[in-house]
Amino acid sequence: MKLAILVTNTDDSEFARTHADDGEKFTALVQERRPDWQTEVFWVRDGDFPEDFSTFDGAMITGSPASVRGDEAWIGRLLDMIRQMDAARFPVFGACFGHQAVAMALGGEVGDNPGGWVHGYVEVTRAAPLPWAEVPERMGLYASHSEQVLRAPERAQIVARGPGCGVGGFVIGDHIFTTQYHPEMSDAFIADLVEHTAGYVGPEVTARARESLKNRADREVIAEIIARFFEWSVARREA
Repeated sequence: MKLAILVTNTDDSEFARTHADDGEKFTALVQERRPDWQTEVFWVRDGDFPEDFSTFDGAMITGSPASVRGDEAWIGRLLDMIRQMDAARFPVFGACFGHQAVAMALGGEVGDNPGGWVHGYVEVTRAAPLPWAEVPERMGLYASHSEQVLRAPERAQIVARGPGCGVGGFVIGDHIFTTQYHPEMSDAFIADLVEHTAGYVGPEVTARARESLKNRADREVIAEIIARFFEWSVARREA
């Protein structure tokens, strides 16, 4: 399996430079469960896109502090590519910004979180079964977002809900799977991120996030679900 990782993260701060980048994080996530899988990283936020996505088995779209509602050229180009991938039934997994970008590209709506920042550890509830893997009724994941999908695309089936988030994840056909959350974040990274963003998100959000991190995300569970999604989706496409 060879996956294209489309990096949308626009953070160029010292904090970002002293931690693994999103290409490395998503590669580690899949290789923890499938060590022989290969990845190639494309910094789409810099205009670096695959020339031909069909040379890959699937793609992962990362998170970002950027807004999918922005007018940057790379965002419009990414939305166009998502529409092309959807038309080709090409396997795509999107996380946070990636989740929102897929929704926006395919007719959904993205806006501000009604309850403000979601930051730290959250419990995500299963809203529908997945055809490729068993999913627990509740699963712990890490989050950091102030925007969310307010309305899923018409063809989407909502498969997860989170605190104050009715569209915590969705599936379209047998080729698209998304989550509002951050399966790629390690325990150490989210702890560092909460401290790094304290001055930005404010003391109340930070205090709640610190308290939430007494819990740990179900990283192995979500990593296995993602790996099985690509295996299932590729098999369905080739059938």
